[in-house]
Amino acid sequence: MASRPINIPTLLTWARVAAIPLVVGVYFLPAQWLTLPERDVVASVLFILSAITDWLDGYLARRLGQTSAFGAFLDPVADKLMVTAALLVLLQLGRIDALVALIIIGREIAISALREWMAHLGQSRRVAVSYIGKVKTAVQMVAIPLLLFDGMLFGIIDTEQWGTGLIWIAAVLTLWSMLYYFRLALAAEDPP
Repeated sequence: MASRPINIPTLLTWARVAAIPLVVGVYFLPAQWLTLPERDVVASVLFILSAITDWLDGYLARRLGQTSAFGAFLDPVADKLMVTAALLVLLQLGRIDALVALIIIGREIAISALREWMAHLGQSRRVAVSYIGKVKTAVQMVAIPLLLFDGMLFGIIDTEQWGTGLIWIAAVLTLWSMLYYFRLALAAEDPP
């Protein structure tokens, strides 16, 4: 059952969009307001809260029957904007390789274009979110806050080391999922 475009899940998605300038902006505050380690903690917490709202808005939309076409559009846009903003911050801070950012951001642009093209062909179901895409998203949603934190967590977890390893795994999964989607799209183009 579809509902109005403004509902609790959609408001949570808008909150995720509103958090983007906060995650980025924390690094532009005057040095006397927050030290770099404090900025890292704030950015990590904001990103984690945003990732939680990503899960929560989908859960609530299904549970409350508050799905909408606008919410279905806005949710992946909010995710892509948040991840892209965080990757650009991490790139600026020198915490990720430019190749990783290019792979992940480039894939998002390519898959968005592919989905638009497939929708034009009436084949949008062919490029629906796959299991590998969900795993890729989960890995990158763990890697990014670890890289934003950039320190020792609980005195035992080197977040830079773990985050770097996970973001490279996310990049590999990103390429794998992109190839999977393109293969599906090409199969849809071939006549039976």
